[in-house]
Amino acid sequence: MSKPLKIGVLLSGSGTNLQAIIDRIADSSLNASIELVVSSRPSAYGLKRAEAAGIQTLTLSKEIYADPIAADEVIATELKAHGCEYVIMAGYMRMVHAPLLAAYPNRVVNLHPALLPSFRGAHAIADAYERGVKVTGVTVHFANEEYDKGPIIAQRALAVEEGWDVDTLEAHIHEIEHELYPEVIGWLADGRVHVGDDLRVTVDPA
Repeated sequence: MSKPLKIGVLLSGSGTNLQAIIDRIADSSLNASIELVVSSRPSAYGLKRAEAAGIQTLTLSKEIYADPIAADEVIATELKAHGCEYVIMAGYMRMVHAPLLAAYPNRVVNLHPALLPSFRGAHAIADAYERGVKVTGVTVHFANEEYDKGPIIAQRALAVEEGWDVDTLEAHIHEIEHELYPEVIGWLADGRVHVGDDLRVTVDPA
């Protein structure tokens, strides 16, 4: 087996996707190693998940985040210092900016709880529910300078059943996230993901 892919994880909240990645690494179904978890909030429960797994963490203060460019310079420097090869955004409720994107070109990955380009933004699940869509889903994409507009790596659809409330929809979306995100990180670890000059992503067959 090749060396584990070294990743850094950015989060802001409960860290359920971080936990899914930790669990897949622990059961040897994902050939990766989480070198650093960065949180934009000191109260984020994801930090406790990281600490329980013995992963080093970093929390930036509101004062540092007051200058988003300076904050991303700090994050990029710390990720590089820890040897991270890819940056995995897992419920990170902030945009990433030039310092981080330049340090990790086409290597900052984001998870979005809708089928982009539909329902961009921070309230995608609620927005899709309110619109009454019959199919929604999950997108994994590379981050770029525009919010939720980077090259799409993978999508998985979800049929919305009659009678679901928004909480039920959210639970099903999270189930897909916890399966798809580690799977895509596995593709990255295997070197199967490529971004063309036209910014279209291709994935080599297994």
